[in-house]
Amino acid sequence: MSNLIDAGLQADRARLEEIIKRLHELTIRIGHDELATTVSDLRNRIFEPFMFVIVGEVKAGKSSFVNALLATGEEIAKAAPQPMTDTIQQIIYGEERREITVNPYLKKIFLPVEILREIAIVDTPGTNTIVEHHQEITEQFIPASDLIVFVFEAKNPYRQSAWDFFKYIHGDWRKKTIFVLQQKDLATENELAVNTEGVAEKARKEGIEKPNVFTVSAREEQLGMEGSGFAELREYIAGNITGGRAPRLKLNNSILTAQTINRRIADGLEVRRRQYEADNLFRADIEETLNSEVSQSNKQVDLMVENLLHTYDNITREKQEELRSGLSMFGLIKRSVVSKFGSTPNAKAWLEGVAKDLETDLNDKLRGRLNEQVVDLAERIQQMVKTIDLKIRNSETILRNDHDLFSSIAERRENILRDLQDAFNRFVGKTENFTDDSLLSGRENLAPNLAAGGGVAALGVILMALSSLPLVDVTGGILTTVGVIFTGFSTRGMRKRVTEGFDKEVAAGRVQLARDLEDRLKSYITTLRKRIEANFGRFDEMLEREEKNLLILEGTHREVDEQLDALTTEA
Repeated sequence: MSNLIDAGLQADRARLEEIIKRLHELTIRIGHDELATTVSDLRNRIFEPFMFVIVGEVKAGKSSFVNALLATGEEIAKAAPQPMTDTIQQIIYGEERREITVNPYLKKIFLPVEILREIAIVDTPGTNTIVEHHQEITEQFIPASDLIVFVFEAKNPYRQSAWDFFKYIHGDWRKKTIFVLQQKDLATENELAVNTEGVAEKARKEGIEKPNVFTVSAREEQLGMEGSGFAELREYIAGNITGGRAPRLKLNNSILTAQTINRRIADGLEVRRRQYEADNLFRADIEETLNSEVSQSNKQVDLMVENLLHTYDNITREKQEELRSGLSMFGLIKRSVVSKFGSTPNAKAWLEGVAKDLETDLNDKLRGRLNEQVVDLAERIQQMVKTIDLKIRNSETILRNDHDLFSSIAERRENILRDLQDAFNRFVGKTENFTDDSLLSGRENLAPNLAAGGGVAALGVILMALSSLPLVDVTGGILTTVGVIFTGFSTRGMRKRVTEGFDKEVAAGRVQLARDLEDRLKSYITTLRKRIEANFGRFDEMLEREEKNLLILEGTHREVDEQLDALTTEA
């Protein structure tokens, strides 16, 4: 039966090692070096004995407590006179006594003491030590520990640094903890009673329902005196840890620690996922805003063209009536006779004049109408740019750069967003981003005036430059028609041919006006939209990478979580 239990334990340990290996790969992929080291240490210690970690303030009597607990009759854990030179001492079983200095802050002590076959003891520097590396290394041992023995000075167990460290141990790692009031020989019975209950009450407030508090005197124990308190402590250890239970307890503690780490990663991934979703919503909002603004701008162009065509129709209708009246039989005879005796132009000259007047009239009146409406279009496009700028500035930050796991991801996102803001500011300030060759063809001399405006501020000037271009050219077609008629034909049937040719060129001019304005302005709006979108290149790349990374990280986390749950159930 014993062999079967051992075989089961070994199999569970091997399974846990594989799971923690996956967890270690997850922490490496996350890029969190400290957590990766913690998981690596946890994996390396799976097959080690049950680990007691002794913590407490300097001068609380931790080293004396360890020496008395081991009862070897010699000083194993040495109390350093200078806390600044103190080291972590890991005391483990060995066939003969020897010491290994791992680094200036960690020493391993091997002892042929029977209890060390089942447990290992880590004596740490004080929680209030001023040496920077002490707490770092102490915190490396906490995640892999199986029992925290919190040693307080019996006369004053309320020092803040000790309880702050306890909050870290219990709050972050949920480690099983017992409390020891050391140096009880220096306190009165009343002080011991009050302080024992005081420690128990503080522990209950921190979430330990039934705290175990022991009062001991290492000095009395080493002198062999009765009532040192170590008998009760050893009875607790024998009843709850040793006696063959330590290996399975350690396995369960290692599973719990792995679950705690994986849960911590899950919490971080949840925040990171919410940031990704917020950024996706932000990007979709930008896209929707651009779509809406471009659509509204195009509708404004359509309305502008419709109004201009209405003006065009009114002007051409008047000229068409003038033409029909002038081309009546009576009108032609009268104009032919009068032109011989005075300055009245003949029919051909008169027709040419009507055609030229029409074009001048069209361009002058259409330009004025276009000027009125292009200002509204400029304002709408300006508003679109300002809206995008405001949305960039107000993008939501959920994952902050002080996040305990993903601060580097948050900083990278913050830098990309800051670059986006800066790039968009530069974009808005540059006139060339708002110009378009097809829109301003033939207006090269406009450039100096535009440069003075700068970017979106010059948008109105840029659009109004359109109205300074020839809007309609119908004269050429009409004059050709007139020339052909007067050269190759008699007056018979001329009226019909002239009016039909005139109407044809007017209709063609109408189509040309609509097409030219629509093409120029809508093409300009589309080009501007693409230029705005180009500012989001790096941000879009970040979103694409983040989506892939999150899927991988979340998938690995779920696998580890399911495997740990299954091992917990079976163990």
